[in-house]
Amino acid sequence: MSEPASRPARDGDAAAPTIQTVQRAALILDAFTPAKPYLSLNEITQRLGASKATAHRYTKALRAAKLLRYDERSALFSLGPQVLTLGAAARAGLPIVSAAEPFMERLLHQVDETVVLSVWDGESPIVVRSVDNTDRVIRISVRVGSRLDPVQSAQGRVFCAWLRPEEVAGLPRALKRDPELRAEIDAVRAAGVSVNVPAVNGVRTLAAPVFQGPSLVGAVAIVGTTASIDPDVHSPMAAALVQTAKEISAHLGTEDPTPAG
Repeated sequence: MSEPASRPARDGDAAAPTIQTVQRAALILDAFTPAKPYLSLNEITQRLGASKATAHRYTKALRAAKLLRYDERSALFSLGPQVLTLGAAARAGLPIVSAAEPFMERLLHQVDETVVLSVWDGESPIVVRSVDNTDRVIRISVRVGSRLDPVQSAQGRVFCAWLRPEEVAGLPRALKRDPELRAEIDAVRAAGVSVNVPAVNGVRTLAAPVFQGPSLVGAVAIVGTTASIDPDVHSPMAAALVQTAKEISAHLGTEDPTPAG
């Protein structure tokens, strides 16, 4: 009896297991959020929709790649340090970063203060570019990847002013509970610039919105000390910041870089 003819291998057949592996790894990593930074093996297994043995095998591989870390005392997993490296690389590749950089450099030389660019990551503003090569004796440095308070920081209030309230976790409730916060956010929208008053630890920040078309895509900010930055939103420094934000927006294709909130 002759052996049955073997079916020719297709490229798709060889790729299928690899695709499934990538999809499962992505499912695990995507399960971690700012609100849920720690997960148990049972939670990961449930997310994966596979056996506990399969989930264990995947978490072991992700730990080897430094994409996951495991705390033996709590028996919980969290994202590993390699995720921070990948996140920084992804943020550095955002179109707004390369578009804004020359304008940020020019503003730094104009005001001699640190200039920072932040974007909204779904939970809060996160710093994607910081230019701090000032001539000042006291230099304020802001770490790229820093997560900022969505309500208390100057950049955060820019996003509160121009995003829909439901896009900022807890904002609708906060606005109902705190009339002063609502008034401050309205003032930010009217002035086109935000300032963190009172300043925190002697640091003062001015921030202005950057648009692409009708959408808010970032906030550019000047960061310095209370001695060097005037809190007046109509000061020359604030005017220079607003002008820079408008120019970045225009470069990104916004015909009217000051849309209404």
